[in-house]
Parts: sequence; C-alpha cells; structure tokens
Amino acid sequence: MDHLADGAAPKSLRPVTWLAVQRAWLRLGIAILAGAAMTLGQPPVSVPWALFLAVPVLVWLVDAAPGPRAAALAGWGAGFGYFVTGLYWIGHAFLVDAEKFAWLMPFAVTLLPAFLGLFWAGAFALARRVWPQGRWWRVLTLAACLTFVEYARSNVLTGFPWALPGYVWVETPVMQAAAWAGPFGMTLITLAVTGLALTALIERRAAAAAIPVLVLVLLWQAGQMALDRQGAADGPVLRIVQPNAAQKVKWSPDHAPRFYARLLDATAAPADPALGPPKAVIWPETAVAFLPAYRPDRRAEIAQAANGVPVLLGALHGVERDGREYWFNSLTAILRNGELGPRYDKHHLVPFGEYLPIAGLLRAIGLRQLARQGRFSAGPGPQILDVPGLPPFSPLICYEMIFPDEVVPRGQRPAWILQVTNDAWFGSYGGPQQHLAQARIRAIEQGLPIVRAANTGISAVIDARGRILKQIPLGTDGFIDAPLPAPNPPTIYFRFGEIPAMALVLLIIFASVRLRPRSPEAG
Repeated sequence: MDHLADGAAPKSLRPVTWLAVQRAWLRLGIAILAGAAMTLGQPPVSVPWALFLAVPVLVWLVDAAPGPRAAALAGWGAGFGYFVTGLYWIGHAFLVDAEKFAWLMPFAVTLLPAFLGLFWAGAFALARRVWPQGRWWRVLTLAACLTFVEYARSNVLTGFPWALPGYVWVETPVMQAAAWAGPFGMTLITLAVTGLALTALIERRAAAAAIPVLVLVLLWQAGQMALDRQGAADGPVLRIVQPNAAQKVKWSPDHAPRFYARLLDATAAPADPALGPPKAVIWPETAVAFLPAYRPDRRAEIAQAANGVPVLLGALHGVERDGREYWFNSLTAILRNGELGPRYDKHHLVPFGEYLPIAGLLRAIGLRQLARQGRFSAGPGPQILDVPGLPPFSPLICYEMIFPDEVVPRGQRPAWILQVTNDAWFGSYGGPQQHLAQARIRAIEQGLPIVRAANTGISAVIDARGRILKQIPLGTDGFIDAPLPAPNPPTIYFRFGEIPAMALVLLIIFASVRLRPRSPEAG
C-alpha cells in the first residue's frame, strides 16, 4: 500500500485501501462486474442509476492500482465486462445459418469485447499516469480519459460507437442535452455525475456529493421543458410497412413470395380516414429478393399497389464495370408507373458482414472463397435525396445510424432522416432495442424527425425530440400511417459537432497533468 502515499488516494478512503491489498485477479473480477453493471443503463433494461454504483468502483480501482500497468488490467476487465454483456446479441447472427456458423458464436461474443476492452485499458492507464492530487478531480480525470477512448473506439478501424455510456439517459428528459452536448459530451457528463456522487459521500464531502445531484436535476428540468414544447406533426402522411420476414427463410424461394405479398397487401391497404392517403410508402432494408433495377414488371406491381405514390425500399443493386461485378446495399425509389427514382448506396459497410477488411490477405493465402463472402461496394457517402411529393431527406441503411457525425452530409440539413434496416440478425432482446435508441438519440442531436422501417421491427416514427409517436412492435407484420413530424431549428451539435465536447475532454486531461503529484510513481 505504499503507493497510496504518493497522492493516489487518502488512506481513509476504505474502498481504495481494501482494493489495494487484494490480489490482481480479484481486482480484475471486480472490474469485470463493475463494467457489467454499467450495461444495466443501456436499453432495453435502461436503469441509468446502476452507474451511480458502478462508476465509483472504477475510480477506486484506478486509485488502488500501483501503477499504469495494473490500472490498464482493471480497465480491460471493466471494458470486457461492459461489452460482453452489452453486445452479447451479436451472437444471434451466427445462429441464422447455424449449421455453418454456430461454431463461431463463442469467439464472436468474447473476442470482440476483449478487443474493445483494450480501449478502456488505455483509458485507465492514461488516467493513472496523470492521476491528480485533488480528490474530486480524479473522477473528472477518469471520465475524460474514458470519453477520449470512446471517441477513439468510434473512429478507429471504421469505428463502432455502439452503447456509449452517455446513451443511458435515452428514456429520461436528461437525454435532451444531446442537442448541445452530443454523444461524447453526454458520455463525459454521465461518467462525471455518476462517479462523483458516491465517491464524495464515501469521502464525507457532502458539498461535492451535492454537485452531481444538482447537475442532474438541472438537466432533467431543462430536458422536460424541451419535451413540453410539443412539435407539430403535420407533414405528409407516410406509410411504414413491416413484413416480419424471418432471416432464416427471408431469401428462400419457398418463402420470399409470401413476404413480398405481405408488402404489397400492406401497401395497398385502405388509408386511415382521419389522415387521408399516404404520400409515400416505405419498405425496410433488402425488402425484396429481386433487383428492382432489372425488374420493370415488379416495379409496376409495386407502383400499382401504392396507387402511384413513391415507394422507398431497400434492395440490392448490381452493376458491371470493366468486366467486374459491383454490388451495393441500396435504398431505391419507385415512382408513378414504376419508373426508378433516386437511389442511395450504403457507404459505411459492416466489417466482416458486408465486406472483409482482410480480403486481400485471405486471397494471398489461398482462401479465395472466404474472401468473396459479404462482398459489397461502398457508396459515395452521406447525401440528401429529393423524391417527388416529399421534403428532402437523408437516407441511412441499418448500421449507418450509429455514427452520429454521418447521419447528414456535412454542412447540409435535410427536413428529415429515413432509416431502413434489418435487425432480424440480432434476436429479439438487446440489439434491436439499442439500435432504435440510437435512432432516437440521433433525432435529438440533429433536431430532425426520423422515420424507421425495420424488417422484423421495431419500425417507428420519431419526432425531433426523440419521442416515438407511432411504432410497430418487434416480431409482427403490419403497417402504420403517420404524418411526418416537423424539424426543430439547427442544434448546437449540428453546428459544431464533437469539437466542444472533445476540447473539454482534452482540457480536463491537461489540467490533470498539471495537478498530478510530482513524486515518481511505481510502475
């Protein structure tokens, strides 16, 4: 416990002194449990209060670490516990074709969390390296370091910003702060607020413990005031169709015609007299098993069912250039009389799902067949589509919704965002609810309504405050008609993006460097 005398923590802080004398494996186990407890804040459980118990444990683990190396081990454990419980639903994808891929499931649900845990290991090591003398400032140091590596996780190797800690407030008014703080500002606030309360109480600093409570109350009240300003929903009426096509049989010749018939029947169903006929119909990602560009007969069927209004649907698109085939995961507009309208090609592809980052290596070692799996080409990037009868919108396909800085073209602002998706790969608990929550957060950040068409659910109409106005439950087929909600004025996040939040993160880390003890640390 000699390292506690160098300014790492006061000996009176009992959790730290207890952790400091425990074996490394026990501290690692506690870190894993604390990280797993943080997952309780994410949908569908959505209990953000769990972080008030878990995050202080992370602070004490850094306090108790004799040096950056030991802190890194605790950070890796916390990250592994967080991601293995928060991303377990990824394993469902390997059960769709279980005979071929079920054996990969244990590796996927453990190796990805183990890799993502390395980011948290880096955050803990950095925090321990700059660990300051001020007791409450320690919480800010760890919060800033974790936010910094979460930003890195969101960008490195194409990025994977899923389940950021700041998302735990999605079911509360606090989430409205995302309009100015963005996802990483919310992560910094969340870790600081939840880490400080119990830490200050243990240190018998009532004033410091009151600060996070006051911040949370202010954010809650400000968010509630924003929610009380009810936005209009008087735009064109849209019909969202959910066919509920099970992924195992979605492409089967025996079942695909049945799912296609569901789409046509729902499209042609009578309109709600209170709303009038829809101005457009929206089908989900890869809604059909044919290529619309090469099937004018099918396009004519779809246009007839829609009574001439545009149908926006996800479908594959293939072209041949210079003797090579290129495939795109696309959103296609089918207009009156079945002619093709604007098309959007997905640009942010799923690694190891839609493309293989190591395809060249696989070909080099002779695994050419495996290298051809999931071979899609990327589109040019975010864009705004103009479809007759509709306000201009930004299209997104599935996975693209999780990238907060890519949902609209830089410097341009549509009237709404359309997401077509297929969450059938990821079971019924965890993945679909988290994906929907991220769509709601994007709406708050951008101040734009979002319309979401999902193959098996959850399809929804979301207003510019992130509220779900109408939805189709998971695992059912049907449709909803709803007017398009109005956009809010441009948000601070739309104007400045991550710059304010990340500048504050770097400022806190710099201040921590200035406040750290000058005595040498043990390694």
